[in-house]
Amino acid sequence: MPELRKEPISERWVVIATERGNRPSDFKFPAVSEEAGLGGANCPFCGGNEGKTPPEITAWRTPGTAPNTPGWDVRIVNNLFPALTKEGDINRTGKGVFDMMSGVGAHEVIIETPQHTLNIPDMPEEHIEKILWAYKQRIVELGKDTRFRYVLVFKNYGKVAGASLTHPHSQLIATPITPRYVKMELKNSREYYLEKERCIFCDIIRQELGSGERIVFENEFFVAIAPFASRFPFETWILPRRHEYGFQVMPDEERFLLARCLKDVLSRLKTCLNDPPYNMVLHTSPNPIARPGKPDYWGTLQYDFHWHIELIPRLTKMAGFEWGSGLYINPVAPEKAAKFLRETKV
Repeated sequence: MPELRKEPISERWVVIATERGNRPSDFKFPAVSEEAGLGGANCPFCGGNEGKTPPEITAWRTPGTAPNTPGWDVRIVNNLFPALTKEGDINRTGKGVFDMMSGVGAHEVIIETPQHTLNIPDMPEEHIEKILWAYKQRIVELGKDTRFRYVLVFKNYGKVAGASLTHPHSQLIATPITPRYVKMELKNSREYYLEKERCIFCDIIRQELGSGERIVFENEFFVAIAPFASRFPFETWILPRRHEYGFQVMPDEERFLLARCLKDVLSRLKTCLNDPPYNMVLHTSPNPIARPGKPDYWGTLQYDFHWHIELIPRLTKMAGFEWGSGLYINPVAPEKAAKFLRETKV
């Protein structure tokens, strides 16, 4: 029997259409790795082609190697076709009932490896840790710019998920606004804390660890779960087990275990679903710098928000009902998806 489930953090409703339930084998499409090609001279992100990208912002390099030359493990550059640009003032204005501002922001690319076909499930955990280091470095640095209210790190894997280049990479966009979906999470997390003096994410983690039925993976510091109201088949969230309001404040000693968790979960998705396309998004805290009229902008963040990574395999398509209603239809119950992933041997 179908169920309507409510996700308490965003207050989003989802239809779990169990009668449409499928086996993991029913979602297996051509593997994304088959799209990659050989790279080499035609790929601007491959090692040796550093001159084909904008100058690097920063990199994890072999000591003694110069910027914009080989010798790097992870490299960050500006996007050649940015959605927002770093130059200029915000210039907030109105046009009748409509609000406007300049398209000021930052759009950067994190090139995850010099190797064209080395994706996260096949990387050593030590290398994945360097990618996570790059995320933190850029969130911290861009947070110093008072024009930027939010930095969203994301990864599009495969053409279906929006990747235009097959070489392993992530992206980030810094915006002069807090995105609507993140703002919903922030608002509801704050209201929950004001009522109960507890973090809603921490309560969910405790409950999920207690039942175990939606757990995909856990280690000392991190847990991966199939959310109770999953929007998509095999949607998985990774969260720190102890309360941490921002990815950028995560202690360095925890980063390796996050790398291990991320590798494990993506390896399970790759094995179980034949290397599917996916989107990965990192929801961390916004920039809390005080602004005129908002001296306590998100001032309770350290108590009520909890950073997390959302992994969304692109196995189904949104159609008219989803676009028109804002409701998602998920044909696979999260309990069933978590069991498949948990029992997958990697």
